[in-house]
Amino acid sequence: MKFRITKEKFVDGLQQVQNVVSSRATLPILSNVLLEADGNELRLTTTDLDVVVSCRIDAEEVSRPGSTTLPARKLATIIRELPAEEVTVEVNDDNSARITCGNSFFRILGLSPDDYPPPPRFEEVKEFKVSGFTLRDGLRKVAYAISTDETRYVLNGVYCQFKEGKLTLVATDGRRLAMTDADVEFPESQECSVIIPTKAVNELQRVLKEAGDKADVRIRIGPKQIAFDLDRALLVSKLIEGNYPNFRQVIPGQAKQRVTLEREAFLQAVQRVSLLAQDKSNSVRIAFARDNIEITANSADIGEAKESMAVKYNGPDMAIAFNPEYLQAPFRNLDTDEVYLDLIDEVSPGVVRINTPFLYVLMPMRVSQ
Repeated sequence: MKFRITKEKFVDGLQQVQNVVSSRATLPILSNVLLEADGNELRLTTTDLDVVVSCRIDAEEVSRPGSTTLPARKLATIIRELPAEEVTVEVNDDNSARITCGNSFFRILGLSPDDYPPPPRFEEVKEFKVSGFTLRDGLRKVAYAISTDETRYVLNGVYCQFKEGKLTLVATDGRRLAMTDADVEFPESQECSVIIPTKAVNELQRVLKEAGDKADVRIRIGPKQIAFDLDRALLVSKLIEGNYPNFRQVIPGQAKQRVTLEREAFLQAVQRVSLLAQDKSNSVRIAFARDNIEITANSADIGEAKESMAVKYNGPDMAIAFNPEYLQAPFRNLDTDEVYLDLIDEVSPGVVRINTPFLYVLMPMRVSQ
């Protein structure tokens, strides 16, 4: 195998795939990137056996087609540090790669591509077409609520449901729940629901960002795995097996009060006040009065913080406490200026909403007055 490629494109391709590579791979070949040169393209693939990421980049010239596997992180470091713009890679039959660029020369020992895990096979698939913007926007709005508690493994990912002409995405850790949906065209026979693991969600968000919002995503769902095809990039992941809890039953009924908040101003106020939230209780208290809220936090060891804001509110005086990190999460990941906080009373969950299909349910915290 022998090919020429610009340093910029090679670095870009390696950055797209190297995150999947584990620093403590169980098999030596899983630390490697599979390189396949053919036509005028170079395909790069990495896997940890749960997630596969692949991308295609243009080469300047492929003078001898072929394939090999090379240490992914070491290769990325070398290419990134090369001085000139054009890189030549030549691989011998023993998978030893000669890399030349300007006055620089490296020789890297690789492993046989025959030993690389074969690409996943998809049978009995259901297919969907979703815009890259819709998928990326939806994941951004919910992924922060994924549970990190490995004993509740079905919550360690995003629940993805195709039903009644909508794509619904949900994440919860039992203390909060984020949900969004979007209109997607598909026949009723394709309706299904799956749980996408956290690692695949994180990689997918990165791949979607690289591809840009105008890209379309072809989604293929099999019995145990899911593939996201973005033309020049591909991500395949195993699915989490199990039954996701009935998330709709935790969504509170009709709100009694609605507070209209300016997203950025409220987020910054909570950030400032939470600096003095006590470690044990770790809560901020929000007191509501006519057209005003007061956000407070205190620590017996340090002191207290208080900030008031003018808001649209005409309900009765009341107060509710939330975990500050959980409260800030949706405000960081939404991009609208105006956000609504719906409340029933001081002990019922609060619900964050916007003018498009999204909601965030947050359990209140009990704190001594």
